[in-house]
Amino acid sequence: MRILHTMLRVGDLDRSLAFYTEVLGMQQLRRQDYPGGRFTLAFVGFGPESEEAALELTHNWDTPTYEIGDGFGHIAIEVADAYAACEQIKTRGGKVVREAGPMKHGTTVIAFVEDPDGYKIELIQKKRCSPAAA
Repeated sequence: MRILHTMLRVGDLDRSLAFYTEVLGMQQLRRQDYPGGRFTLAFVGFGPESEEAALELTHNWDTPTYEIGDGFGHIAIEVADAYAACEQIKTRGGKVVREAGPMKHGTTVIAFVEDPDGYKIELIQKKRCSPAAA
């Protein structure tokens, strides 16, 4: 078994696609309109769905905004350098809501950014193997 995708409902699909592709650097993998149901599904990710998990952006045509649910936490993305990723995201117009640094009560370097609908995306810096562990 493996995770296929995480679904988020978004109010403005074009704005969300611009954020995930232009600010975070994902690719639009596929998109399908469902006129009978008045919704569009767009899938974005860092690689093919056959190899990596994707993010499904669901746009219900008649719903311009959503409340962030109390149970939703965040989407996590691994990055090589969280500090550099935050700078790139800010340069591209993204909103960093927690700058890169060690997590509270730990050593893992993390940061948080927010998408246009207010969803949190955690950036987790990839751990480097120490020479002794290699």
